[in-house]
Amino acid sequence: MNSNFFMLYAAAAGGAAGTYGTFIWLGIMVALFYFMLIRPQKKKEKADRQLRASLQAGDKIVTIGGFTGRILSVKDDEVTFETGAAKTRLTVKKWAIQTREGAEVAEEETKDAEESK
Repeated sequence: MNSNFFMLYAAAAGGAAGTYGTFIWLGIMVALFYFMLIRPQKKKEKADRQLRASLQAGDKIVTIGGFTGRILSVKDDEVTFETGAAKTRLTVKKWAIQTREGAEVAEEETKDAEESK
């Protein structure tokens, strides 16, 4: 019954009102798509860029392949780090760095310090 009512209302309102309603719903869907998908992805990409730009010798890292180690040197787009007991040296591209170990702990301590003020 309700769906019939809406169909009759749309037919009685004319084509213009139905068109505006369609554009309103389309705008709502675009806004939802932006806030649910695009914006969080851009935020994550920005955080990844900042992480890779702030890499320094001595940082402990994890690569996207799961290798962990300590950075020895950082060049334009490459990072050399050592891993394992044999101190094996590996060189990877910066985009292959997933996380910096200890970064989460430092961020939590910073948040706790700000909250206590």
